[in-house]
Amino acid sequence: MRTRLPVLAAGLLALSVAACGKKKDEAKKGPPPIKEYPVLMVRPDSVTLYQDYPATVQGQQNVEIRPKVDGYVEAIYVDEGANVKKGQRLFHISAPQYEQDVRTARAGVLTAEADVSTARMGVNKVAPLVARGIISKYELEGAQYTLEAKLAALAQAKATLANARTNLGYTDIVSPLDGVIGSLPNKIGSLVSSTSTEPLTTISSVNNVYAYFSLSEKALLSFTRRRPGRTLQEKLNKVPDVRLVLADGTVYKYPGRVKTAIGQIDTETGATSFRATFPNPQGFLRSGSSGSVRTFQPKENVLIVPQSATYELQGKRFVYVVGQDTAAHAVAVTTTPTPDGQSFVIDKGLKAGQKVVLEGVATLKENTKLKPRVVSQQKAKTELAG
Repeated sequence: MRTRLPVLAAGLLALSVAACGKKKDEAKKGPPPIKEYPVLMVRPDSVTLYQDYPATVQGQQNVEIRPKVDGYVEAIYVDEGANVKKGQRLFHISAPQYEQDVRTARAGVLTAEADVSTARMGVNKVAPLVARGIISKYELEGAQYTLEAKLAALAQAKATLANARTNLGYTDIVSPLDGVIGSLPNKIGSLVSSTSTEPLTTISSVNNVYAYFSLSEKALLSFTRRRPGRTLQEKLNKVPDVRLVLADGTVYKYPGRVKTAIGQIDTETGATSFRATFPNPQGFLRSGSSGSVRTFQPKENVLIVPQSATYELQGKRFVYVVGQDTAAHAVAVTTTPTPDGQSFVIDKGLKAGQKVVLEGVATLKENTKLKPRVVSQQKAKTELAG
């Protein structure tokens, strides 16, 4: 027992000496150095934001071609997807009954003309006898009335012939406009009628096309508030040109204009429809295709920061601002992403002239002292793009 006490005392003395030496070393090192961070002094800038809305493309005119008479499809003179001109022959419907009606009506006209000639001869025969007082004038009046009746019958026969010829003309179906032929569901020999649910084809006029897209009720309210003008149409007239993003992601080369809005909210979808018009001189766009209408919103005098300078916590977005004490302070901001996906437009939370930490925000802590290195906005954009 006596031999253990000196050993224990020696151990405690050694630990005490080591601890004192460690404290002296730490005192010599001093506080940790202040780390340098690149910061951006935010200043007003300009940017153009855009929003894409799913759209359906339709021809300026989509005309369903339907037969006006009953019969069989005897001939088809066009093919699906073909370009046609106004008045060009499309189909022929076999309807022999209409040809028979024309022949019958033509014979009726000939009969009526013969009756008119006979009645006129009767008038010419009676008139001299009445003039000589041989017969009563009532005989002449009766002959004249008979002639008038025959003339009326002739007019009716001619009207019947014209109607028969019109019906016969319906057996040849021509294009009512310049456009592109749609599908041809009926083949040669198919029985068609004016009551058929399916049209013979659809012709789309595609010199100009319409792109229909929808805005939610919230988006419509935002649109009406920020656009100048008293009425919805006045606001539409001042909307910048829009672009059409095609199904493959490319942008159609001709800009369009938003000219029409329904204005009423669909109770089922909670959205309202808009219509943009795009020129289509080469016929590149076809009716029924899909895409997106891209609308633009220029913004002036706004604050922009790189997305990498922000972080998200519990559904909110923050940036670190360098205070007068050269310490980092977290500030909550509301943002709108820019089209390039690399920056945020600050809607609320920052003021011009404040310094925002650009890098290392993920590991930075509140009130951490730092050495700010101010980076220009142009250099920040260049580094971000690189």
